[in-house]
Amino acid sequence: MTSLPFISKSKSSGLQFFGLGYFFPAILAVAGLLVGVVRADIEKREQYHVAQQVKAAEQLARVAASLETNIRGNVNLIYGLIAAIAANPNMNQPQFTALSERVFGVPSQLRNVVAAKDLVVGLVYPEEANKKALGLDYRTNELQRDAVMRAVERRTLVITGPVNLVQGGQGLIARYPVFSLANGRFWGVVSAVIDLDRLYADSNVNTQRQALDIAISQRPIPAERDIFLGTGTIFSQDPVKSRIELGYDTWYLAAVPKDGWQGSPPDMFGFRITALLIAFCIAAPLFWAGLLMKQRHGNILTLQQREEQLETLSQRLELALQASGVGVWEYEPSTDTLIWDQRMRELYDAPDRDVREYVDWRDALHPDDLEAAEACFRKALKDETSYRTEFRVVSRSGEIRHIRAHGATYRTAGGVKRVVGANWDVTRDVTLHSELRQAQTKAELQNDELRSARRTLEHQSLHDALTGLPNRRFLDQFMTAGENQAAGHRLAFIHIDLDRFKEVNDTLGHAAGDSVLKAATSRLLELIDHDEFASRIGGDEFVVVTGGAEPQRRAEYLAQSIVNTLARPIDIDGHECRIGCSAGIACQTAAGEELSQLLINADIALYEAKKRGRNRVEVFSKELRSAVVLRKRMSDEFLSALEGDQIIPFFQPQFDAHSLAIVGVEALARWQHPKRGLLAPDSFLAIAESLHRSADIDAIILEKALFQSARWSALGLDIPHLSVNISAQRLKDERLFKRLAELPIAPGTLSFELLESISFEDQDKDLRSAILDLKALGIDIEIDDFGTGHASIVSLLELGPKRLKIDRKLIAPLEAAGSQRRLVASIIEIGRSQGIEIVAEGVETAAHVDILRSLGCQTLQGYVFAKPMPANEFITFATDWRAGNHTWFAPSAALVR
Repeated sequence: MTSLPFISKSKSSGLQFFGLGYFFPAILAVAGLLVGVVRADIEKREQYHVAQQVKAAEQLARVAASLETNIRGNVNLIYGLIAAIAANPNMNQPQFTALSERVFGVPSQLRNVVAAKDLVVGLVYPEEANKKALGLDYRTNELQRDAVMRAVERRTLVITGPVNLVQGGQGLIARYPVFSLANGRFWGVVSAVIDLDRLYADSNVNTQRQALDIAISQRPIPAERDIFLGTGTIFSQDPVKSRIELGYDTWYLAAVPKDGWQGSPPDMFGFRITALLIAFCIAAPLFWAGLLMKQRHGNILTLQQREEQLETLSQRLELALQASGVGVWEYEPSTDTLIWDQRMRELYDAPDRDVREYVDWRDALHPDDLEAAEACFRKALKDETSYRTEFRVVSRSGEIRHIRAHGATYRTAGGVKRVVGANWDVTRDVTLHSELRQAQTKAELQNDELRSARRTLEHQSLHDALTGLPNRRFLDQFMTAGENQAAGHRLAFIHIDLDRFKEVNDTLGHAAGDSVLKAATSRLLELIDHDEFASRIGGDEFVVVTGGAEPQRRAEYLAQSIVNTLARPIDIDGHECRIGCSAGIACQTAAGEELSQLLINADIALYEAKKRGRNRVEVFSKELRSAVVLRKRMSDEFLSALEGDQIIPFFQPQFDAHSLAIVGVEALARWQHPKRGLLAPDSFLAIAESLHRSADIDAIILEKALFQSARWSALGLDIPHLSVNISAQRLKDERLFKRLAELPIAPGTLSFELLESISFEDQDKDLRSAILDLKALGIDIEIDDFGTGHASIVSLLELGPKRLKIDRKLIAPLEAAGSQRRLVASIIEIGRSQGIEIVAEGVETAAHVDILRSLGCQTLQGYVFAKPMPANEFITFATDWRAGNHTWFAPSAALVR
């Protein structure tokens, strides 16, 4: 029969003497099972406690985030009011009330706000409830002086409280130092009261729906005076903690569940009942075996039966200990004998022998735990007290296990001191506990990161990431807050746009573009004073805000300085970049002028500066506004004209210089304006080009002129060819060639007139290819306004036009200037040498006709013969001219093309 190795003979004899020896296996099994149940009970309660803490930490983190968000929301609402006072240091009570009403119209926990110029309260809101505060001097008020002076010295927001309010209740006081935007001098302090009760309620602090009891302190380990919400006992009840950063101040939050930390999980009772039932099922047979053994002297059982029953009971005991996972040991200090059962050998990965020495246990300990574990064991031996500890052991394979050890010291009947105890493996529980703690720590770190990210996002939302300057949103807030200006204070906006910045991006890349923007920002900041600021409102656009009693002189000086400094080269990785800038200035002319309109005015002035050649400064004026309004109205009317068929062709005939027969006609665009009458192209071509709709004019005139040409043919009028003006933009439109391919155009009957200034060296291959395609369709090319552009003879030969039209500016002085006549003669000779026909425009007198005939010009066009006319009038004119019913000479008139 097997026996437990740690039961000595002497001990067995003593137990038999008292009649307990028969029940010792059952007692030992019950002890082991109880130890296992108690261990599981403790571990389950510890895990439940950790889970409660993690849940409470998450709830407290949400409360802290809500508190911080609400407090910062209240603080940010007041910043608009601060900016308004900084821009208007002489703000009066009605203006202050109007701005405050807008601030308090946003849902918040704000209760009131006061402004103290030179630290004496002079502005309050709401007025009726806070009239008693008027005249309060912070410098002599002991209750508020220190907090106010702290805000002034730090030059930043300071939040104090809670304080008991005169109107009742408690509040936080946020104090903001204010400095004048005009000169940077200290103006005073604005104080805003945040209602604590509303703040707590809106942040779910200690409300009925809140499951936590929360305390807030101004120190991490607080004295009673440091706690301003809740009680100090919360900080001593193993609370979860969080904190709120408020500038220079920090709030420390602690919380415990309202019902306290629950010692046992809800299912603990069932767990214990189940464990006890298991223990009973194991122990009952052992006790029964003990009874049987006790009766052996009564010859009830045979010796063989008793041996079999004892063997069965021993096996059951071994199984019970194995099921519990508990290892049992016994140590006798006098003989240095240490007895381990099988489970102990498995826990320590020890060789398979029962009896060993103290050093075997000592050598298995983790080096870091050795000293503490030995001290605890020696103390239990010396004091003969219970033994409870945890330590780590290292197996022969290097595996580390966490062991929990319980034991008790006793003396045998002979007085020998011994220690008996149990060990079990808690590695899994320790790991789980560590993971829970790590999860809690990670959650706290994430909450800190979220708070930091929120502050970063607030800054980023108002500043440009690349340059660090205030952005458009900041400028919009400034304009909203600064609309009410004092009578003697004006603001000026300088709108700046970098010139040639796109070229830097296109040629050197966006990284170089970013470097240019940073360099430009650095130069801007060197020029502006402390009471001015610059903001980046777009890709390469900046706005500088300045102010004063008469800000225009300062704005003009500053703008010109900016233009000059940005005109200097910028070194980018050894490459010298030159960008330059244009600037538009707009100054307030009245205290009530809206700043949003001021920005629009600065943009108008900037547009004018760019239109006049860039790298310059323009100041907004009423004349500029009128021009912009007119341009906008004309643009809208022109778009309506395109839709309403108001663009019509006029026709001016062309004559053979010798026979005076009509040899062609030029179609010219006119705008039949419903209110202003007939408008010549100089009234609307610039608008069409700015709207990129000049090609639409070309398309309309071409379609209508071709229709009239077909009509002339039907009426028997022989007009050899039709000339139509066309832009380079239209020549690149694929729809033009698709349309021309559909028309039955006889070669030589249609010609397109191109301006010399757009037809030569600077044009791309696509335009030259388009001209070749036109020629392939039988359409001639004419060069209009020849002599005023920059065409070279080489490019003229490359283009190979059918005709050259000498500009009217060269024809007008033919009668008076001999040099002009020689110039025209040279052009005619060049054309004749290249087989190019010459058409003279602007022929106004009979002398012009005679001179041009003598010089060899082939075709004449001008008012001496006929002005441009509508289609029906041209039919009448052409019919009469062919019949000889005309007087070909007409007096010169104002030139209209």
